[in-house]
Amino acid sequence: MIVTGAGRGIGAAVAILAGSRGYRVAVNYASDEQSASRVVEAIEGAGGRAVAIQGDVSQEGDVIRLFETAERVLGPISALVNNAGISGGRALVADVTASAVAAVMAVNVAGSILCAREAVRRMSKRSGGRGGAIVNLSSLAARTGGAGEWVHYAASKGAINTFTIGLAREVAEEGIRVNAVAPGLITTDIHAASGDPGRPERMAPSIPMRRPGSPEEVAAGVLWLLSPEASYVTGTILEIGGGR
Repeated sequence: MIVTGAGRGIGAAVAILAGSRGYRVAVNYASDEQSASRVVEAIEGAGGRAVAIQGDVSQEGDVIRLFETAERVLGPISALVNNAGISGGRALVADVTASAVAAVMAVNVAGSILCAREAVRRMSKRSGGRGGAIVNLSSLAARTGGAGEWVHYAASKGAINTFTIGLAREVAEEGIRVNAVAPGLITTDIHAASGDPGRPERMAPSIPMRRPGSPEEVAAGVLWLLSPEASYVTGTILEIGGGR
């Protein structure tokens, strides 16, 4: 399995849970090598196998290198989790910069598409592969719109939903399932990175379950979508948001 952006938060939780369930895990990271190494240590400490691989998913060359390295070190790829993403910072649309929009789309959308392309080329039964599964990380913001905070980020996740549905229908006959999870308010570093570290606690009262979710709760949904238990599930957006 390749998990992009797996050094922290949801990506780290997915990688660690996957390792505990027998996957050999490629822990991708963009710049934080220490965090990725800690995830690898956690997986290997529990008896699993993992490797940290640097790569910026918005760069085509890095994506190709990521897949080639993972395949060489860990063997054939059967699963991809497109988790790498950035918020682009909190901003009203009236104040957002072109550079912020470009960065969000490059990482969240183009990066996911490029990684999926490399996965499909390797997994497709039409090309001699053995099939596989892809899970993209969306967000409830794709449905709620992110007004007043990060509409540009929400738009990127709306694109992920569309991409998930389209790719799922395109490769269903090739033995590849494609789904997405759409987390709601989750306690990860993305809030601090966007300049609002107290956001989960501040917004908790607006959630029907009255609390933010954990990365581990999202990871459980991801692993279910990758598992044989979800063998007839493709093109689905699984919301994990406490009823929001």
